Amino acid sequence: MKEIVRYGFILALICMVASWLLAGVNYFTKARIIAQAQKEQDASLKEVLPQGQHFEPVKSGEDVIYYKAHNKEGELVGFAFKAQAKGYSSLIETMVGMTQAGAITAIKILSQNETPGLGNRIAEPSFTSRFTNRNVQGLSEVQAISGATISSRAVMDSVKKKATEIQELIKNEK
Repeated sequence: MKEIVRYGFILALICMVASWLLAGVNYFTKARIIAQAQKEQDASLKEVLPQGQHFEPVKSGEDVIYYKAHNKEGELVGFAFKAQAKGYSSLIETMVGMTQAGAITAIKILSQNETPGLGNRIAEPSFTSRFTNRNVQGLSEVQAISGATISSRAVMDSVKKKATEIQELIKNEK
């Protein structure tokens, strides 16, 4: 009986030390992790709307709905937003750039965990470039990737749905 208590105490001590170490690492790296995530988001915004120099978030409560992109002169050049949908094996998150006229400037896959060699081809430029200069109605004409139809359709549907929502919000804003 004494041995069980001793082993239980040693195990509890090891768990406590490990927890303190993890909490310490989290405390010291949290600011860097947040800064890196912001840096990646800024790069994604620039990638989908290269003419944008300043991106102003439009929020609903704490959530960012979309970003207004302004050029150097402060003129509105377009909008950027995140779209997400369930693919074949994961949630696919996409950053989308859209002009004021409603044409997609570019898309970038931010996160996905689709099947390697098939579904993950949605992140390749050969697929993402199919969205360039298409309006919302033209997105249904985008060719899906053979063998990765579910993943391709998830991206197309999420971009189309979110772009339609953003266009309605922008219309009501004017």
